[in-house]
Amino acid sequence: MTKITSIADVRRHFRNNKEPVYFISATNFNLLGIGDWVGGFRHINYIDCFEGKQRNVFVPKEKFPRDFESIEDINNYLLEHKEVIDFIQSRAAGDNAGVAAFLMFDEHTERVCEQLGLRIAFPPAELRQRMDNKIETVRIGNKAGVPSVPNVLAKVGSYQELSEVSQELGSDLVVQTAFGDSGHTTFFIANEEDYYKHAEEIEAEPEVKIMKRINCRGSAIEACATRCGTVVGPLMTELVGFKTLTPYKGGWCGNEMFAGAFSQEVRDLAREYTFKFGEALREEGYRGYFELDFLIDMDTNDVYLGELNPRVTGASSLTNVAAFAHSDIPLFLFHLLEFSDVDFDLDIDDINERWSHPESVDSWSQLVIKHTDESVDLLTQAPSTGLWRMNDNGELAYDHYSYHPHAAENEHEAFFLRISGPGDFRYEGADLGILITRGRLMDDDFQLTERAKAWIDGIRKQYTGQALQDPVVEEVAVSHAIGGGNFKIL
Repeated sequence: MTKITSIADVRRHFRNNKEPVYFISATNFNLLGIGDWVGGFRHINYIDCFEGKQRNVFVPKEKFPRDFESIEDINNYLLEHKEVIDFIQSRAAGDNAGVAAFLMFDEHTERVCEQLGLRIAFPPAELRQRMDNKIETVRIGNKAGVPSVPNVLAKVGSYQELSEVSQELGSDLVVQTAFGDSGHTTFFIANEEDYYKHAEEIEAEPEVKIMKRINCRGSAIEACATRCGTVVGPLMTELVGFKTLTPYKGGWCGNEMFAGAFSQEVRDLAREYTFKFGEALREEGYRGYFELDFLIDMDTNDVYLGELNPRVTGASSLTNVAAFAHSDIPLFLFHLLEFSDVDFDLDIDDINERWSHPESVDSWSQLVIKHTDESVDLLTQAPSTGLWRMNDNGELAYDHYSYHPHAAENEHEAFFLRISGPGDFRYEGADLGILITRGRLMDDDFQLTERAKAWIDGIRKQYTGQALQDPVVEEVAVSHAIGGGNFKIL
């Protein structure tokens, strides 16, 4: 096979691809639209966001009751489901069943994939688990010259111990455990009362990250570590902790992509740090897609490393639909290329230079809308996936079915991906759906705009539910619901 040396070669290679490629996850949200670029690409999902209308999404018809405790559990369930196995085998070429990508997977996933003849397009689960450790992220960053917020790493057994080890950081602290969604495992502690709210979780950890609390804005940047170097996407803002979107303080609830999110100096520094971190990951043996959260100190403009996500993420849905991705290729195709058998030699510096230009970044925003009330009910009506329009009065109307955010052509239109539908339980923290639209949804003070509030209110009004009268039934409903409010499925 001829060596790939240009973006045109990459496009042609994947357009002509005949080997089955799968993204296996609870939903297809993270890699919306990738099937437009890759021949033979299919999603295998637990949740049907499209009511059976999307041809490249396979969802098993028969569901068996299971109490899932993680995304890995969902994926392992899917891979061991007879309908899924039959589907994969029907598309296999002999012993080669194709390539599988995941949002999350574990050693059990690896064993099942080996039995099915699927190659996993990611580094081993053991390595990913080590990279996913927030404590390890600090150490890798320090080694690569990518600074974290002033911090100490320590075992904590009491508030007194916390105060002693963090004396140089002041009394207003942020404590993070090594693993978990930041909405659940980041604790803001300014006094002893705050500490005791989270003492059990903190003291159970062999080591925690204790940071000085700063006046910061969250941001995200995605990249891909390849054999030719690290390809770096644009810096995005993060929506965090908005009560109209999520019940979790510090919980991620969306992103914005626009060229002026931060100063050019901050954007350039974040890109430089991301490249350095990607090169450090390559030295650690990790390759492929990853995302870094950066904390931008609004008082000093310092850029600090927040955390590493060694995988595709919730921000991937924007990274892979933006102008730079469509003028070249989506970032995820670099990932697939890295895990292919194809020989390639691309000019990564040239690509990074091109992607760093403000004109390469068009403006997109997304909102992850959760149920924020403490109530539990059974949904009887829910908005359909597709294009929605907002009139001058802020009222929403469904326009037509679509599977792609590009269906939204202006700021009065939005693509909505439904997660919870009729027959699902609606409980505190349940993901209702994701709304993606052009333009900004936060103002310069990083507060939700009136347009954003209108979209949120409008989508919520499309949901109706039937109350559950029995508290015991409510408890069982939440425990059996996907996610159960305990882990993030997106």
